[in-house]
Amino acid sequence: MKNFSRPLFSFFCALAILAVFSVPPAHAQRSGLGQQESTPEVFAPLEPKDPLTRARAHTELAALYFQDGELIIALEELTLAIAINSEYAPAYSMRALALFTLKEFPSAEKDFQRSIELDPRDPDINNNYGWYLCQTGKEKDALPYFQNAFNNVLYKTPEIAYLNAGMCLAKHGELDSGEEFINRSLVLSPENPRAFFQLALISYKRENFDAARDYLTRVQRQVNTPEADVLWLALRVERRLGNSIGESSLATQLKRRFPDSPEYRDFLKGNFE
Repeated sequence: MKNFSRPLFSFFCALAILAVFSVPPAHAQRSGLGQQESTPEVFAPLEPKDPLTRARAHTELAALYFQDGELIIALEELTLAIAINSEYAPAYSMRALALFTLKEFPSAEKDFQRSIELDPRDPDINNNYGWYLCQTGKEKDALPYFQNAFNNVLYKTPEIAYLNAGMCLAKHGELDSGEEFINRSLVLSPENPRAFFQLALISYKRENFDAARDYLTRVQRQVNTPEADVLWLALRVERRLGNSIGESSLATQLKRRFPDSPEYRDFLKGNFE
């Protein structure tokens, strides 16, 4: 299970992109992933001539590298996609996400602005830009972009935008509105552990610790090995409920599995709130 603190991006479908290329990308050749020179190419597909198709293929390939944490290679693919078709909006949006992850904030903002300028109605781009704004302290500015995403009837995963909107509003202190959007995401994606984790956070902020525990129990039903943020919240909930045995058990798990995490550093400092 992926970390619950990771952003809920909208990614591109990339199930058949490898069939688009007649030769492996340059980085694949460097890493030995390409074919050996002595191996003949049999039925090698032709690289498409259409710039839009080529740009889309490189962007979808970049999405796979991004999800695997290969940010530099993802950036190479996205820069190539933009060089092929400088008006392909999804490439700018994906590159902005990679740049943000690398803390290149001015460049990320520039790419997001360009992607919105090129395709202001694209729901994936709107969702991603909304998430970016929320992460950079512009929660109020983010909500219209989430709304653009989940109100688009062509959007295949509106539950992502609903959940991101709820997380963003809750982060801004608007707990009731945040809870409403998160519950809307659960209607579309029942038993989503990310949504239950966010509801647990909201309950904790309201000091409703029994409800927070219940939501975390639902998270644990879906996740065999909770990540650091889940363990940390669960620890704080048990602490507030006066369950010292549960708190100690969770602290041991946090130390053993995530000794270098920000959550464990907070535990060592006694920053429980």
